[in-house]
Amino acid sequence: MAILNEHFNQPHKTSLKKELPLFKDLPPLSAATKKDYGTFKDSMRAPIYRWFQYPAGYSYKFIQEKIKEYKLNDAHWIFDPFVGSGTTVIAAKEADVNSIGIEAHPFVYEIARIKTFWEYDLEHLSKLMTEVSGLIDKRASNGYKEKVNIDSLPELVRKCYSPENLKKLLTIRETILEAKEDDEYKDFLKIVLTNTLRTASKAGTGWPYIAPSKYHEKVDEKDGINEFKKNLHAFYKDVLFMRTKHHKKNVKSKLIFGDARLRHKDIARGSVDLAVTSPPYLNNYDYADRTRLETYFWGKYSSWGDITKEVRDKLMIAATTQIRRSDFGDSPLGGKIKATSPLIYDELSEKIKKLCQMRMKKGGRKSYDLMVAGYFNDIYEVIKQVHRVLKSGRDFVMVLGDSAPYGVHIPTDIYLGEIAKGLGFKSYAIEELRRRGEKWAHNSQRHSVPLKEVLLTIKR
Repeated sequence: MAILNEHFNQPHKTSLKKELPLFKDLPPLSAATKKDYGTFKDSMRAPIYRWFQYPAGYSYKFIQEKIKEYKLNDAHWIFDPFVGSGTTVIAAKEADVNSIGIEAHPFVYEIARIKTFWEYDLEHLSKLMTEVSGLIDKRASNGYKEKVNIDSLPELVRKCYSPENLKKLLTIRETILEAKEDDEYKDFLKIVLTNTLRTASKAGTGWPYIAPSKYHEKVDEKDGINEFKKNLHAFYKDVLFMRTKHHKKNVKSKLIFGDARLRHKDIARGSVDLAVTSPPYLNNYDYADRTRLETYFWGKYSSWGDITKEVRDKLMIAATTQIRRSDFGDSPLGGKIKATSPLIYDELSEKIKKLCQMRMKKGGRKSYDLMVAGYFNDIYEVIKQVHRVLKSGRDFVMVLGDSAPYGVHIPTDIYLGEIAKGLGFKSYAIEELRRRGEKWAHNSQRHSVPLKEVLLTIKR
């Protein structure tokens, strides 16, 4: 145990790449290329990927590189247990590779589903765009929007726009909802408007959270109708672009609205050639809160309680907002981890106890202890399911970050690699992509533990 503790507690003093086995002897990519794998920066400018800018997303270039590295084609399947807004399945479809992804967030799942569909009748879509734009202009000029009631919307939405601009956005929304079109075409219009919600807002709507305050308010609020029309034509061009690159109509892109911790009969045992994902980081980021503006605007939810019940409670634990202390017993870390990876269990249990003690001395008393326990209980089940569906000898690749709640370092990459071995995977390798958290170095309230983002590759 002493040796294990020494290794875990000093992950930054040695090169993990030298200590751990590597599987491939390929020409290395530049550090500049790899350092953005875990960010959405590349995808923000790329056709279709940019349709919904999701901070939990990663670079589409990472998936493209893995498809080339593993020489995948239309005879193979790539699997993403946390598919998010669809980066993996979009990149696979673009490269003519079969893919399957799971997403538990209902709104984000719908975004991924829309982004993965490109089989429009382009002539009909173009005609629909012209008709809808004309009807919106007509309604905006003949008093329709003046009758739109904004008072029924949650306060968060009303704070993000001037009353006049919000009425314009609601006019667009009602025009779309009333359109007599097949779902695929209405969905295209909906995702254009969803994208417009951020660009037309006067509030600070960047990542990670919405900030509808005077401090974050933009100097100029963009006209909602003009932004919608601009995005409408940009999205149409994106579809044209992707249609020219994707040729094989028999390639399948499957999306499952469900829980990656559970067994899904739609994915057969030993059917996957490569599993790749970026799971939730253990950084107390509330993924359910990120979509409050969009889900409130579309009338899906109207309160924090709604989002907790319909979204937050259904996601794997990665934030203290998901914790109810009454749900955990005296030994919060699952017995399954103890049975398969006893050294990891002991190491994690000690840190969870330390976090529990530290919590009582902190003003916020954040439940980092149970967040850590819940996270590893949940991701254990995900790794177990990936082991079931992955072919023997194939890899599970994760873009992953470590964490240090209250300054207690959790080397997530090593822990997950060891847990995977306990579940039957043969070995794992870690490659550092970039350092994280350095921009917060000036914050005296933040810990000083150096953090990193890595590629964790686990061999089945």
